[in-house]
Amino acid sequence: MDIFKIIKCDGNDCGNDVFVWKFPGEDFNTLSQLIVHESQEAVFFKDGKALDLFGAGRYTLHSQNIPLIRRLVNLPFNGESPFHCEVYFINKAVSMNLKWGTPTPLQIEDCKYHIMIPVRMFGQFAVQVEDSKKLLLKLVGTTSVFTQKTLGDYFKGILLTNIRDYVAKMLVQKQISILEIQSHLKAISNGIAEDIKNEFSIYGLKLVNFNVNEISVPEDDPSYVELKKAKSQRAKMDIIGYNYQQERMFGVLDKAAANEGTSSAVMGAGMGLGMGVNIGSAVGTAMGNGMSDLQPDSQNNNMVNIKCAQCGAQIPEGSKFCPECGAKVVAKGKILCPQCGAEIPEGAKFCLECGAKLIHTCPKCGAETVQGAKFCLECGEKLI
Repeated sequence: MDIFKIIKCDGNDCGNDVFVWKFPGEDFNTLSQLIVHESQEAVFFKDGKALDLFGAGRYTLHSQNIPLIRRLVNLPFNGESPFHCEVYFINKAVSMNLKWGTPTPLQIEDCKYHIMIPVRMFGQFAVQVEDSKKLLLKLVGTTSVFTQKTLGDYFKGILLTNIRDYVAKMLVQKQISILEIQSHLKAISNGIAEDIKNEFSIYGLKLVNFNVNEISVPEDDPSYVELKKAKSQRAKMDIIGYNYQQERMFGVLDKAAANEGTSSAVMGAGMGLGMGVNIGSAVGTAMGNGMSDLQPDSQNNNMVNIKCAQCGAQIPEGSKFCPECGAKVVAKGKILCPQCGAEIPEGAKFCLECGAKLIHTCPKCGAETVQGAKFCLECGEKLI
């Protein structure tokens, strides 16, 4: 039986990536020297129980400073007396470079555009041993070496579940699109840290910090490509100064102008003249005149005229566009969504197609306000 007189953990045994290291010997005597470096703690085990704990310093083991072991092995006060136990060294320094990442993309719904997007996330976190005995008893067990990699493997499932749930919840609550998420990494990091710190505390660990370094989407993903295309188109329309309804109308007119026949010649001329400010009026008038030339007079006489909601002109019932201003004709009891151009019931508060908000509300109290009002009728908040 080898009696170890020096008990210590050097750098070769306990590197920066090692949380727990078990001393290879298990037989000592009461005059053995225990050396515990700064940022370390040593815990003595006997019969599977965590007993005496030593902080930084040099100790000559006597029965006086190992009282819990003495109760089990009945050590005398003076002289050498061999005893059998296990010694674990715990690294108390902060471990900064613990990496995490999603091995496969997580499917998360974009809250603004309501499509599923595959998202990859990665980052790093830092932990520190707060309770050595709790760590040994609840996580390390009889493992001789417990490293950063081992810790990462243990907590991988917990981390990914909490990260996915928090990111999905924040995107919905804050109405953040996947395309805008990079500007919210700090807030997401802090929120996830708050959610998972108790998971580490259970095992005697303190979460020092948690960082989400990047949230990205595969560039070749079809859903992501379509989302970026729609976003680009929306930006283009905002810059030029027309909406989705007008974009669709222009597309219809382009196709009509490309067709052969008398009407296409008129439409083509209208599209050419429409490059000026009065594009809607010029094209609409040309289309109306051209189409009326092709219809029998008896049919024109039987048509019932209705009034255009945009310019007030009399137009034949059943027309889809006003011949005077080119505005789309909306069925009775319907209105057009200003966001996507879809027809929706009059009085609706949200568009049934794109979900756009159709009513004006007070930014202070949330009460519905009249369009063009200067003050809120409920709280008096200035609106303009």
